[in-house]
Amino acid sequence: MTTARNWLLDDSPASKLQANMGNAYRMLLQLLRNPLAVVGAVILLMLILAALFAPWIAPQNPLGQNLDARLLPPSAAHWMGTDELGRDIFSRVIYGARITLMIVALVAVIAAPLGLLIGAISGYFGGWTDRVLMGVTDVFLSMPKLILALAFVAALGPGIENAIIAIAITSWPAYARIARAETLTFRNSEFISAMRLLGASHGRIITRHVLPLCTSSMIVRVTLDMAGIILTAAGLGFLGLGAQPPLPEWGAMISRGRTFILDQWWVATMPGFAIILVSLGFCFLGDGLRDVLDPKQGGKS
Repeated sequence: MTTARNWLLDDSPASKLQANMGNAYRMLLQLLRNPLAVVGAVILLMLILAALFAPWIAPQNPLGQNLDARLLPPSAAHWMGTDELGRDIFSRVIYGARITLMIVALVAVIAAPLGLLIGAISGYFGGWTDRVLMGVTDVFLSMPKLILALAFVAALGPGIENAIIAIAITSWPAYARIARAETLTFRNSEFISAMRLLGASHGRIITRHVLPLCTSSMIVRVTLDMAGIILTAAGLGFLGLGAQPPLPEWGAMISRGRTFILDQWWVATMPGFAIILVSLGFCFLGDGLRDVLDPKQGGKS
């Protein structure tokens, strides 16, 4: 173990692999020194495990109805109680983790690369390209995310797929702004000029040199935005425009439980707790990653 640690922390790495692994190990050690980041990582690990092993964790079928057991309070048989159709809320919350994780992952995969590419192109070329791309970006940024997502879902139709597309469309402008700002800081650097003198094309410079330098800031922003994405998805589900019944989506569960909020508080409260917990997990982890990957910004917060 000591030998492996010394190999990772060697100040004179013998290969690129050793240098990359050593850098990753140092960042991991720094992240572990942040208690809130560790808490956030544990929460997200629980979310992933719940999504992967939902059939084994959930005690009952999340879609199975039992009207004889409707609106039962939390107990040993039903840890989070039952809803108006007698479905076990704990099982539905566990299966809802799958939907939440899918939404978060797909939005990140769609929006982050799109925003990163648009921002890098805008900052690298400047001029009219920058004005056009940032003009489009500002139009999206000028409107509230949830309202814009509602408009897109209303046009595309309700459903989880359309909700993911709508959230991704409203999320990329912030990433484009960050990528552009990062690109402007080194657009006229010597290494960029050297690559041009060597005959490298604009596409090669952007993909091989500009985009990798913007990645760390993008990772931090994406992680911090996950809480907002979860809340937007829950808001669409609450309004009936996200995942459709009988899918156990947390926002839709809160919407169905609001009718019973005064007497059977657990129907809406339990999925609400799940949303709060996962959102806090992403925020804690995002703050920790910001301190590790972007120390200047971390020191300002």
